[in-house]
Amino acid sequence: MSPTQLPDHGAVLAEVREVRRAGIVRLRELRLPVLTGMSASPGEGSPGEPRFPAVERLLRTAVAAIGGGTLQEAAEFSLGLAQGTRDWPPADRRRRAAQVYGVSVERFRKNQELMVLGQVAEQLVRLASGAPAQPPATGAAAPASDVGTAPADGSAPASALTSALTSASAISEPSARPRPLAPSHHRIPVRAGGHGGHVTLHVHAVDLLRDIDVVVSPSNTHLALPEPYKSSVAASLRRAGAVRDPAGRLVEDSVRDELRAWSDRFAAPGLSVAPGTVAPTGAGALAWQGIRRIFHAAVAVPRPGTNDYDVQPADVTRAVTRVFALLAEENGRSAGAGLPPLRSLCLPLLGAGRGGLTPAVSFAAVWAAVEAELARGGDWDLHFLVRRPERALLVAELLAFTDGAPTEEPGP
Repeated sequence: MSPTQLPDHGAVLAEVREVRRAGIVRLRELRLPVLTGMSASPGEGSPGEPRFPAVERLLRTAVAAIGGGTLQEAAEFSLGLAQGTRDWPPADRRRRAAQVYGVSVERFRKNQELMVLGQVAEQLVRLASGAPAQPPATGAAAPASDVGTAPADGSAPASALTSALTSASAISEPSARPRPLAPSHHRIPVRAGGHGGHVTLHVHAVDLLRDIDVVVSPSNTHLALPEPYKSSVAASLRRAGAVRDPAGRLVEDSVRDELRAWSDRFAAPGLSVAPGTVAPTGAGALAWQGIRRIFHAAVAVPRPGTNDYDVQPADVTRAVTRVFALLAEENGRSAGAGLPPLRSLCLPLLGAGRGGLTPAVSFAAVWAAVEAELARGGDWDLHFLVRRPERALLVAELLAFTDGAPTEEPGP
């Protein structure tokens, strides 16, 4: 599209706001002449013809071009582009988008929402002009100034880390040159209460973890593990911890059996435990990977009559606080038995799956307990785990501003 034919930003924004009100599932019912014209390929009929799938692809491309972080996440929820939100009512989508920024629905409607939708409109206009999206959604290599400038202690500088993660999460057209793979481990400096330290951010499946003493697994308040064929953190740990024969047949469902034994001993029959309860078990076959313990954090409360759960951020914080208390308790017993102490701990984003919390809200709830532990001088080898690069980018951004100021260490 030539510069003289560029759509007006205000007209684009008006139609984006109309999509927000109606939702993606009602695109066919909307009159969107500007977006329809922008989505039409040259010589492919008139702009007035129905092109609803093309309009949705255009919106997804524009949102992906935002480059990750809270802005992109809020845009995905606002428009119903986030996984599982396609048919959500506009009030529910707005409420979830407000949670990304940690503000009330009314404040979000009056402030952040216009900014978020305005940025979507800005990316749409850029796409129409043929200009590169900002930030660039490409797999280009990092500038020379970022290459080989990691701090001496192995921490990832902010620019290199953000570039790698953004490249991995960006959606772009295939190119002749393959996109470089982003690293799956990042060591990030953090600060809490005047105490400095580091955390390691893992970007891979939980069953690939190695040599970490304790892995925290999200659970519901009935401490009922999901079936091992599912993809959640809890299901993956159950599957990886099971003992199997050489043909792959199940010999012992170790993690499930130990969790049931804990419930039989400490929980009332047929009743749930309190949200924030943590049940420790062994790691089963994961011991061969250097995993010593699994702490099951009961944060998801089943919603009666549905397959859904409710998770409160305060329960997540309470559970992580209890995790640190359990570490101290078990280390006291280990010392008496002459066993090495538990030192390393891996935390996923509790409640950010079927629990319904956004990654940003989940991280804030987890970090509240971690920060309190670090501020009191807790000396732990801390790890965070996510599977998706865009979530890793969000966590990296949030960690970079711990204690109110950026702490990413510059390269030499």
